[in-house]
Amino acid sequence: MRLFFTCICCAVSCMLFSQDRKYTLSYLDINYFNGNIALHNNDILHLIKGHPEGYILSWNKKTYGFNDWEQRYNYPDYGVSFAYQNLKNDVLGDVSSLYAHYNFYFLKRNIMLRIGQGLAFTTNPYHKEDNFRNIAFGSKLMSSTYVMLNYKKERIIDRFGLQAGFSLIHYSNANVKAPNTSINSVTFNLGVTYNLDDEEPEFVIVLSNTNKEKFTQPVKYNIAFRSGINESDIVGSGQFPFYIVSAYADKRISQKNALQFGADVFFSKFLKELIYYKSVAFPEEQIAGDEDYKRIGVFVGHELFINKTSLISQLGYYVYYPFDFEGRTYFRVGLKRYFNDKWFGALTLKSHGAKAEAVEFGIGIRL
Repeated sequence: MRLFFTCICCAVSCMLFSQDRKYTLSYLDINYFNGNIALHNNDILHLIKGHPEGYILSWNKKTYGFNDWEQRYNYPDYGVSFAYQNLKNDVLGDVSSLYAHYNFYFLKRNIMLRIGQGLAFTTNPYHKEDNFRNIAFGSKLMSSTYVMLNYKKERIIDRFGLQAGFSLIHYSNANVKAPNTSINSVTFNLGVTYNLDDEEPEFVIVLSNTNKEKFTQPVKYNIAFRSGINESDIVGSGQFPFYIVSAYADKRISQKNALQFGADVFFSKFLKELIYYKSVAFPEEQIAGDEDYKRIGVFVGHELFINKTSLISQLGYYVYYPFDFEGRTYFRVGLKRYFNDKWFGALTLKSHGAKAEAVEFGIGIRL
């Protein structure tokens, strides 16, 4: 039934996008996958049973170089994916996910790398009485990322083609609610593609290497405000808001890349509660209970520009760190979407190594 409704949604979307056009410039693919849950944490050993399986159904919009960014990235696809996964464990239940994704091509377009980011819904999250063994999913709604690497051949028989490869599917609520050890599935996938056009236009080739090298831009200054809610690893300790103010400079070194340097100020209310809890529950740790919960960090980063969307990655170090929580080093990865030349929105994940702290929703200005 899930597959039926998903197919209907994709068909309707395709009809909408094909209005008044000679080409729809799109295709469908469906991939069956089967694999294993990776043991990234010994605490989830009791949750690894059987071989999780499912399918990923996608609608993909092709690009042919009508815009400059399409040529720079070797004519990628972008689209939406729906995934269903049976985790082969009554404790974990089933997971349904919806993603936005990009497909990038290599080796004469025989190798496809897909990166998808979206939301997942689990049927059986943690419950202190009914499902206390599920320490992986503390909430029904989670974030999810998947990466797919396929060998792909289109139009083998008429409009039908084949693809096969490997996928990594990650589910986590990023400590919005405890517990949250997360699940990573490593799978083999086999799929069929179906092009919605009888034939395709030619790729547009306009940009030259000389034009790419001539790009210059002065240093830009950014101010961003991020917020959200999260909880410490202590189940039932409560969800609290956090606020982050960031200021940084970036230097665009090419059409695709920029380097960043800046600072963050963190106001994480869950830390205030955690400090008080530990001062009462663990006197041997010699925590007074009045330690400052605020933190200040400096970071270096990279921004990869793809049309109006960009991928950011940052490595930070706390220079003001009055309370020890998961170490002084932190990471931030995520997406920015530019509304115009100055204003942008951001969705990022902050973590300490493989340990997520928060999903951050942000808005900012680039001057």
